[in-house]
Amino acid sequence: MLVLAMSVAGSCSISYKLNGAALDYNVYRTISFSEFPIRAALVYPPLQQLFENKLMDMVTQQTRLRVVDTPNSDLRIEGEITGYTLSPQAVGEDAYASQTRLTIAVRVKYIDNRNDALSKDQTFSAYRDFPSSQMLTDVQDDLCNQITNDLTDLIFNATVGNW
Repeated sequence: MLVLAMSVAGSCSISYKLNGAALDYNVYRTISFSEFPIRAALVYPPLQQLFENKLMDMVTQQTRLRVVDTPNSDLRIEGEITGYTLSPQAVGEDAYASQTRLTIAVRVKYIDNRNDALSKDQTFSAYRDFPSSQMLTDVQDDLCNQITNDLTDLIFNATVGNW
C-alpha cells in the first residue's frame, strides 16, 4: 500500500509559471520592438532609451522569445511616449501644493501576427508623487526609473503576460 501511495503521489505534479508569461512557444518564437519616440509636451530625453531598454529587458528575461529586428516577427510592440506631466497635488494651509505628481503615459500597439484577435492598441500611465519643496531635476531620474518599472509591468501583463 505504501509503495502504491508513493508512486501515485510522485506522478502528480502541479506547475506554476511565476513570470506571468502565457505564451505557446510552439507558435510564438520571435518578437520585435520599435522605438518609442517622445510625443509629450514636456520632454525628458533620457526617458525614451530608459523605457525601451526596460521593456525589452523584461520581455527577454521573462519569456523565451527571441528579439529580432524585423516587423514580420510573431509579435511586435511599438508605440510612443504621449505624456510627461506635472500636476499639483495635496494643497497645504498656505494654499500652495505640498506634493507634485509626475505622470508618464505610453501608447502601446501590440501586434500579434499569428492571431489578430489578440492585437491591441492601449494607453498605459503611471505616476509618482514627490514633495513640492524638491526640484524636479533632483528627483527626476529616480522617479522615471520607478514609473518606468510600473509601466513595463503593466504592459507586460497586458500583452505577452495575457492577463
